[in-house]
Amino acid sequence: MQNKSTRALYLIPYGAWIALFVVAPIALVVYYSLFDIHGDFTFANYKAFFSSIYLELTLSSFWYAFLITLFSLLIAYPTAYFLTKTRHKQLWLLLIIIPSWINLLLKTYAFIGIFGQYGPINAFFAAIGIGSTQLLFTDFSFIFVSVYIFIPFMILPIFNAIDRLNPALIDASRDLGASPWTTFRRVILPLTMNGVKSGIQVTFIPALSLFMITRLIAGNKVITLGTAIEQQFLVTQNWGMGSTIAVFLILFMFIIMLFTGQKEKGGASIGKTK
Repeated sequence: MQNKSTRALYLIPYGAWIALFVVAPIALVVYYSLFDIHGDFTFANYKAFFSSIYLELTLSSFWYAFLITLFSLLIAYPTAYFLTKTRHKQLWLLLIIIPSWINLLLKTYAFIGIFGQYGPINAFFAAIGIGSTQLLFTDFSFIFVSVYIFIPFMILPIFNAIDRLNPALIDASRDLGASPWTTFRRVILPLTMNGVKSGIQVTFIPALSLFMITRLIAGNKVITLGTAIEQQFLVTQNWGMGSTIAVFLILFMFIIMLFTGQKEKGGASIGKTK
């Protein structure tokens, strides 16, 4: 009985934290979504969300988030795999993670200088005779910068999953005559899928709500759900519509987390040889 009461006591700070910083903000967003710009109770915001404008905005957000996640995964998986094969893998992993400690705004402004009209890339193009090219305010620059920012978060869970993989399973696959591609497809990838799912979560979900990069790098040519929320709250002052978009964004995030939920694979770490 004493252990149960002690555990219940320890749960109080956790429960208070969840109530104050998770449940209460979501409840507040839902509350504001039920009022229009004049403060009158209405469901018109939810009806407006299903109009062609916001549906197109939602599809566009998912498309850009998908591209950012796909390119991040295509770069991160082989990078994480080869990192596990290096001698000083923890050091190399640290060097990849360190840029993520730099303020996001500083990195964004750095890319404005790199992709700018008088930046080093355009200087290189001019030197080889191509001439200056408009790189900023394009889909390419937006996706490139976003992928650069999210790659460390994609690499880390995949690296951990591959590093915990039992090497005896790979040796057994090769001894049984499987090709490298078959070994990867039938052994390595399934047993590291939890790391891939974690990487998708920490990349796709934030990519849905990007707004600062769309402002500074894409020049508002790319509009996402995050940009729409910012405009509704700060520009049009329509907190009800902004909260409605936020409600659906939270719902989308919850659905994505359900689809990328993890299931333990028994062969990933059991019996790992040194």
